[in-house]
Amino acid sequence: MTATIHRMPRTGAPSLQPMMNLVAEDMNAVNSVILARMQSRIPLIPELAGHLIAGGGKRLRPMLTLAAARLLDYGGTRHHKLAAAVEFIHTATLLHDDVVDGSAMRRGKQTANLIWGNNASVLVGDFLFSRAFELMVEDGSLKVLKILSHASAVIAEGEVNQLTAQRRIETDEDQYLDIIGAKTAALFAAASRISAVVAERPDAEELALDAYGRNLGIAFQLVDDAIDYVSDGATMGKDTGDDFRDGKITLPVILAYARGSDADRKFWKDAMSGLHGENADLNHAQALLRQTQAIDDTLARARHYGQRAIDTIAMFANGAAKDALIEAVEFAVARAY
Repeated sequence: MTATIHRMPRTGAPSLQPMMNLVAEDMNAVNSVILARMQSRIPLIPELAGHLIAGGGKRLRPMLTLAAARLLDYGGTRHHKLAAAVEFIHTATLLHDDVVDGSAMRRGKQTANLIWGNNASVLVGDFLFSRAFELMVEDGSLKVLKILSHASAVIAEGEVNQLTAQRRIETDEDQYLDIIGAKTAALFAAASRISAVVAERPDAEELALDAYGRNLGIAFQLVDDAIDYVSDGATMGKDTGDDFRDGKITLPVILAYARGSDADRKFWKDAMSGLHGENADLNHAQALLRQTQAIDDTLARARHYGQRAIDTIAMFANGAAKDALIEAVEFAVARAY
């Protein structure tokens, strides 16, 4: 039987602010670890890493580790280093992603690869991965090490899967969900789960937090893939239509292709193969997405996974931590509106 979720009434749009307030003191400790561990005797490493780490990200993944610890009434400090490890893993993947994608903009700023070059970005990403594993080993828990190292491997698999699916219009929804479940949701799940390990909570609670993070991560990526076509660069921190120009087969494209006329399907096939990359082509793609309700249905799926995330933490005690975790899901979905 599912427990009833009781929450304080909220006015205004959902926000990450309750979570940020909840974990503010812990996040100061995490930031201290991040700052200390990104240092190196090689000046380029902290310079390049700091460009992205201090670049205005929401730090959602480490905040999930900290908020889950609050939910479980964990009173120790082990989660500080582990949250820093989570952020290093995330930052390393961003550095590598921007090289693979040839991105020029991240969080509203020039990407590190554009400023320092691909070689430096890849190598500093490797450095941050190594720092993350140092922090895991220092924690001393083989279970934590297994969870985070497995997530790192799964993320890499997801990125390779996405690369092999790029420009292949025959990619279906199942493969797409497999890709985002790996490249995005795996770290959300691990970040949420490890607090239950350090708090020595039962397996059921550990798995509930894993499911919370996994469903939140899928919802988060679904929204990202939708707003790539409908938002603006200032809002997203990257150029509108990047996925379109890169030939990334995301759910909006999969749905529009399946529902389109023969002419529409030819357009999508040509566009994803790289034949249509002009602004007029992007405008036509956006029109087709509206006509087929592909964006609306992608966001409906995001809401579905968001609700699944909320449902998975029904077993936990009501309070500020639970409310913040729920509102984080609502924020992730509401970014599209």
